[in-house]
Amino acid sequence: MSLEKAEKFLEDKGYGDRIILMDAPTSTVAMAAEALGVEPGMIAKTMAFIQDDKIVLILTEGIARVDNRKYRDRFHVKAKMVPFDSVEELVGHAPGGVCPFGINLGIDVYLDESLKRYERVFPAAGNDHSAVNLTISELEDASGAAGWVDVCKEPEK
Repeated sequence: MSLEKAEKFLEDKGYGDRIILMDAPTSTVAMAAEALGVEPGMIAKTMAFIQDDKIVLILTEGIARVDNRKYRDRFHVKAKMVPFDSVEELVGHAPGGVCPFGINLGIDVYLDESLKRYERVFPAAGNDHSAVNLTISELEDASGAAGWVDVCKEPEK
């Protein structure tokens, strides 16, 4: 059902032809990168957070880690992930397929600056065997992002 919601959403936005369905699982960054033949950073990881009584999604590059101080400075609350067993109910997609396409109403989506290192990225498309091939500007458009944030740690050199 999640895949179908994401597919319809992306088709309505004009990106239906960018969906990639795979036999190999894509539920982790490493699995998705291997299945797609891309570097792990190009996987647009979608993380779900609870902010008081609101759900917020933040897409980051695949290898990025959230910096708790930056998160608190930006959102004025502590970074608290949605519990694994509540993700599907609260977001509309199960873990491994969480994406900003076809999600429950009232969820704000943000894109982290870490994504700008890449011309193309590959977020999930609603299940753990899917991805979407998008440029950064297409991701911004397709996700309906509320804006860009800088909440990740600087990459280690």
